Amino acid sequence: MQKPTEEERADAAHWEAVEEATELLHEERFHEALTMLREILRADTKNPYAFYFTGVAMFEVGELTPARDAYRACIALAPKHVGARVALSHVLRSLGEPRAAVKEGMAALALANDLGLVSGPNRRADGDALHAIGLAHLADQNLGEARKYLEAFLTTEPEFEVATEVRGILADLGAGAPVLRAVDEEGEAGWN
Repeated sequence: MQKPTEEERADAAHWEAVEEATELLHEERFHEALTMLREILRADTKNPYAFYFTGVAMFEVGELTPARDAYRACIALAPKHVGARVALSHVLRSLGEPRAAVKEGMAALALANDLGLVSGPNRRADGDALHAIGLAHLADQNLGEARKYLEAFLTTEPEFEVATEVRGILADLGAGAPVLRAVDEEGEAGWN
C-alpha cells in the first residue's frame, strides 16, 4: 500500500477539521456552524473546505455577498473544487450578475469534464453545472441558451423535485409564457 502524499494528508486534515461543522449544517444549525467554521479558519486560513462550508452557511442565512466571497476563497485555494464553482454561479445569479454566473457555471462544467466527474455511458456532463448555467442564462434573458442547458440538465437524471421544477420552466418557455423576471437562489422563477 502506497503512503499518502503530503497533499493527501493535508486534504484529509482539512476535511477532518470541518466534519463537525458539516454535521451542524445538515442539522440546519447554520449560525453554530458559522461560529465553528470561523474558528477553523482562524487556526488554518488554507482550509478550502472551511471556506466552502462557510459559503454554504452564509447562503443559507441569506448573506449572499459573504457567501460569494467564501466560495471565491475556496476556489483560490482549490481551483478544481467543482461544487464551489457551481455554488458561486448560483450566488452570482442571485446577486444579479447572470453573466458572471454563466462564466462560473461554464468553468465548473469544463472542470467536471476534465476531472472525469461525469456519469453514464454518454459521458453526460455534471448536472449541477448544467442546472446553474441554465438558470443563469434564464436570469440573463438568454432563453435559447437557458433551454439548451436546462434540457441537457434533465438528461443527467436529476432529483425529482428539481427535475419537476425545470420541466415547469421549460414548459412555460415552450408555451410562450411571459419573459422571466428573476430566478431566486432556490431556482424559483418570477414572471413579468
